[in-house]
Amino acid sequence: MQRYLIIRTAQALLALWVVTIIVFGLSRVSGDPTDIFVPIDASPADVERVRVRWGLDKPLWRQYGVFIGNALKGDLGDSLKFPGNGAAGLVMQRFPPTLQLAGISTAISLLIALPIGVLSAVKKGTVFDWLGKTLALGGQSIPSFWLGIILMWFFAVQMGWLPTSGKGGPKHILLPAITMGWFQTAAIMRLLRSSMLEILDTEYVKLARIKGISERWVIWKHCFRNAAMTPLTYFGILLANTLTGSVTTEAVFNWPGTGLLAFQAVLSRDVQLIQALVLVFACIFIVLTLVVDVLYAYVDPRIRYN
Repeated sequence: MQRYLIIRTAQALLALWVVTIIVFGLSRVSGDPTDIFVPIDASPADVERVRVRWGLDKPLWRQYGVFIGNALKGDLGDSLKFPGNGAAGLVMQRFPPTLQLAGISTAISLLIALPIGVLSAVKKGTVFDWLGKTLALGGQSIPSFWLGIILMWFFAVQMGWLPTSGKGGPKHILLPAITMGWFQTAAIMRLLRSSMLEILDTEYVKLARIKGISERWVIWKHCFRNAAMTPLTYFGILLANTLTGSVTTEAVFNWPGTGLLAFQAVLSRDVQLIQALVLVFACIFIVLTLVVDVLYAYVDPRIRYN
């Protein structure tokens, strides 16, 4: 296990290094960053002065070295849209609302997906199974931004039960949490149902039933634990997507998290802020993937890493 952890950590660091190269390269391939800092009618002297001020007159390899050195110190540059604020500081400031939204949407997804996924497999071919598959199909095919608008129109505009947008009391988080958790619910439900169907057909489950063990114990003790392997692997990706892919949901509901910050940064062409967001998002993906890989061995004792 120790050797595996060392190898996976090294791979994670390598992946993060590749991400820094891609982020830095895209910021240069998309055009001269100087164009963002100076007005259209700026004189050549002013343009050159800005290039020297930001170190854009140096070779690319030196610019990348400065970028990496500053990033290791937590300095990802200053935001252009929010003058006087560091890009890294803005991301950290907006991260707690996104984490709160992701946590509640994930909890809602698990509370709905786990029991429905299990029961849909146990009652295969029944009306309950058909309803579960229909719900899963709708959850994976309906765009989140469209669902958010529909929920806002019905529950906020028509019924007046919930606020339309913003961050405030508990009511403010319900609509964006349901919108974000809709796809997660469908994905976990379908994966769990497929895994449960495979486990229910195994010999040891049949043997447990022959021994007279109660059906509830067979399903939740013998089947559910083994069937949870596949959803667990995908759950890490879903959680990372929730934390980093909340742009559309937060933009629709004006939720002040990193998703809305990314939307604002792209609209204003804030290169420094976009770089900071991409690096933070990449770190979240890499860390969560590593955690899921390690947990894999503890969930199923049959798995051993050499």
